[in-house]
Amino acid sequence: MASLFGAVQRHARWRDPTEAETAAAVNELKEILAGRNDAAVLLAAAAGLMLGFREGTPDEPRARTAARFCLEAGADKDLIQGWIAEGKRRAEMARRPPFSGGVRPLDRADHGFRQMPATFPNFM
Repeated sequence: MASLFGAVQRHARWRDPTEAETAAAVNELKEILAGRNDAAVLLAAAAGLMLGFREGTPDEPRARTAARFCLEAGADKDLIQGWIAEGKRRAEMARRPPFSGGVRPLDRADHGFRQMPATFPNFM
């Protein structure tokens, strides 16, 4: 999957691709997936994840171009909508702050706070 995503993103540009660029991208995708019987499923997953994850972001045009490459390489159109939903879910999870475990006292009586010494040693 990583090589598939890498190839698709490397070929996708901010502008509409030329026919030669599209052919090069599609050929590379077909090379990566040569001999696999699940190529259409993997291409659909790549297209849907990119579309869903990048929806509403500045990178959305590149995601659409990348999805077009996947479709032309043989992605299963019926599966893409489900992968778009998964991409949106993953984007939502990525935007959440990391789980910190919450604030809770430690098992120590001072709850992790140490008493400051009444006087500081003179190091000079």
